[in-house]
Parts: sequence; structure tokens; C-alpha cells
Amino acid sequence: MKKTLVFLLATCMLFVAACSNKQNTGGETGETNNTGSGSGSLVVYTAAAQDVMNVVIPEFEAQTGIKVEVVTAGTGELLKRIEAEQANPLGDVEWGGVVSVIAPKKDLFEPYLSPNESAIIESAKNVEGMMTRNTIIPMVLLVNKNLAGDIKIESYADLLNPALKGKIAMNDPAKSSTGLTHVQNILSTIGAEDPEKGWDFIKELVDNLDGKLLASSSAVPKGVADGEYTVGLTHEELASSAIRDGYPVEVVYMEEGVVVSPATVQIIKGAKNMENAKKFIDFMTSKELQTLTTTKLNMRATRSDVPAPEGLKQISEIKIVSVSEESSDNQAVLDRFKDIYTSN
Repeated sequence: MKKTLVFLLATCMLFVAACSNKQNTGGETGETNNTGSGSGSLVVYTAAAQDVMNVVIPEFEAQTGIKVEVVTAGTGELLKRIEAEQANPLGDVEWGGVVSVIAPKKDLFEPYLSPNESAIIESAKNVEGMMTRNTIIPMVLLVNKNLAGDIKIESYADLLNPALKGKIAMNDPAKSSTGLTHVQNILSTIGAEDPEKGWDFIKELVDNLDGKLLASSSAVPKGVADGEYTVGLTHEELASSAIRDGYPVEVVYMEEGVVVSPATVQIIKGAKNMENAKKFIDFMTSKELQTLTTTKLNMRATRSDVPAPEGLKQISEIKIVSVSEESSDNQAVLDRFKDIYTSN
């Protein structure tokens, strides 16, 4: 009886120790690692909007059976976190951030080309090898049809019409990436052959703004929709939202050419759940998911076989241009624009 009791006690102690070892995956500190290192898990760092996550994450989990842990923060903050964790990556995927923001930090990410790349439009290909584009956002003009009347607004050039002085809504490029991208769009089209021609145009545009620059991206479509401005420089997702809300506005794709800002998703270098991370990239570029986000969220797909959201032009109908090398230095562009604006 005594021997039996000793044996049972020893067995219990071994069981408790095994359980303890299984839970304690945080090293010598004894902290529990909740970053999902098992084969059926994935840790996604993201700056995506909540309504987007509410569609994408449950769908991925349902299709794959992989449990996703989401860590949310701004893209800049997430990039700093990934950089700090390079020796021991705690995240598997970084989802969010446009190419211009992610590219300077591309060494933090694992090279991976999804089999779906063959279906991605040419201007959104993962040419770097580690930045997959999952949605694109064209720069556009939003026009209040009631206020515009017979005024032709089809291009940047049309914004110099004296009849529009003080009636143009534009973001301060120093406070809004949309405003900055529109400046780069002008420099990459009107200033394509000679950057100074682009800057000369911007001087004239600033004069026609009549001293007005708006602080936030959402203020532009709101100002146009409410009738405070006749036309605004914005991006497609915000513009199409105003249309869905029933305002008397229309989207104009500039005749000179349109810069698109692709949003990205990438695998963190050294990710512990590498195979699941690849599945997430494949899922984000799948026809099924991009069709879903197009219809439910009005997001423009990067796939050539997914139609544009209802009421918007097909991507093949838009003259797409890339940001020129001369205008890719964000700080230099901001400094030059500030000089023009403050001296006006």
C-alpha cells in the first residue's frame, strides 16, 4: 500500500511538471508566451480599420482553421516594434501601410511571392519580393455637381480656372498623406519631363486655393459634399463613400494620370508560423477574399479578375502613373511645398 502511494505521488508530480513545462514557453522569466507559436495559429500586426478586420479575420479563420491573434497599432509603431523584435520575432505578418512607408523597412520582411501574383495587375506586382499589394487606392478629384454647373473639371489643369478660386479643397501635405500624394501625382505627370514645370503648376494651384489648406483627409470630401467647396483633391475610397451616402458628387480621374497608393501585407522575417503566414498572404490575394472586400467594404482589388466596386471605373480604364524618382523624397517635397505656400 505504501509503495503504491509513493508511485501515485511520483506520477502526479511528473504530470504537474510536464504541464508546467508545456505552459511555460517564455524562457527563464517564466512568462507565458501568448504569441501563437503552435501550428494552428498566426500573429498579425495590423493598422487596418476595425470594420475591415471584422470581415477579413473571421473569414480567414473559418477557411483555414488557423486561430489569429491580432495586434493593432499605427503602421509606424508596428514597424518600430518589428525592428525591436528582430532577434526574436513575436509577430508573423504585418498587414497595412502603403508601399512608400513599408519600402524603407523592407529588410524586416521575408521574401515571398504568392502563387496569386499572376493575377495581380501590373502596377501592383510584388516586384521587390517581400511586399504584396492587397488593395489599391487611386488619387481622384471629387466634384460637387450642383456647384460645378458648366465648369469643366476633368484634369488638374482645370483646377486653375479662375472661377474655382477659393472653392478647391486640398489637404495640407504635411498633415495628410493624401495631400502629399496629390503633390507627387502632379510632379509625376505635369512635371514628368521637367520637375520645375510641375512646381510652377503647384504655385498656380496654391494661388487658386486662396490660402486654404485642410488638416484632415476626411475634411476634403465632407467640404465638397456639404457644398462648401466645388472640387476637392482626395482618394477614391473617401470619394466613393460620399457617393454611397447620396451626396450630389462625382469622382473624376485626372486626365494627366493617376497615382495609386497600394496597401500591403508582408511576412515578418523569421516568423515562427511561416507556413501559416504564407497562407494569409495567399488568402489576402485570393479572388474570393478580394471580391468580398470589394462588395462589402468598397475596397478596390489588386486582382485583374475582380471588378471595381459598383459605380467606379474599372482599373483598366484609368491612366495609372508611378510616383517619379524626383518626387519620391517625401521631406524634400514637403519642404518645397511649404516654401511655396508660405510665400504666396
